[in-house]
Amino acid sequence: MRIGFIGPGRMGRPMLDRLVAAGHDVTVLVRRPQSRAAAEADGLSCADTVGETVRDADAVFVVVLRDEQVRSVCLGPEGALAAMKPGATLVQHTTSDPATAQLLAAVGADLGIRVLDAALSGGPHDIAEGGLTLWVGGDEAHLEAIRPLLATYASPVLFVGPPGNGQRVKLVNNALFVAQVGLAIDAVRLAGGLGIDERAILAALPHGSGASRALGVVARGGSADAVADRLADLMRKDVTVVREVAKSAGADLGIIGTVLSSDAVEKQVLRHDK
Repeated sequence: MRIGFIGPGRMGRPMLDRLVAAGHDVTVLVRRPQSRAAAEADGLSCADTVGETVRDADAVFVVVLRDEQVRSVCLGPEGALAAMKPGATLVQHTTSDPATAQLLAAVGADLGIRVLDAALSGGPHDIAEGGLTLWVGGDEAHLEAIRPLLATYASPVLFVGPPGNGQRVKLVNNALFVAQVGLAIDAVRLAGGLGIDERAILAALPHGSGASRALGVVARGGSADAVADRLADLMRKDVTVVREVAKSAGADLGIIGTVLSSDAVEKQVLRHDK
């Protein structure tokens, strides 16, 4: 397939590499001169504008950092949706407001463009192994048509309902994950109070009924500080979006919100004191 790719960064580049390795014809938008030079050195076909990137594509992937970037590259007369050919599919991977996913789907429908709200869970290593998790909102038939393309880097690929639901599932997941990281860190604190050192408790707990993926992340990092050093920026972004969307929807974060506001999360996970 002919593919346009916007956002070949930490998450986007391994996706792009998997798509190229699968034999697809990929055109990538890389605006920074150094990044473009590196992409061209790797044999990638680069474009100068969003329009050039997407105009001939059967599918377009958006993997930027923030909600406002999604709207900037997708909407308006210079955006991807306006430049894509009718019948093509836009796959939006960036964590964003569910309202953005709904807006893209509505604009796309008017233009004959299929839009999938494909929220993701995992990291670059999961993409490299073909094991990224996708929660996809949109038209299920559109998902099935493009599922083989997504399967080059993602498994499982789960349909979760209408546009916006991909992002909603992702936001609930992110809130739960950060809260669980905070609980794991507080468990280390409790263990210390009982005379068990950090390494010993982190080696023991993953084998018990209190195990979770978040606890595994902390344990593999070797310490609470190591996890915060690596993930604080990403987790701060996720928690900010969760709080904003929950407030806008009038949804109560409940016990998860209490944990997210605790010192264990605010200071040790999100590093708001630094």
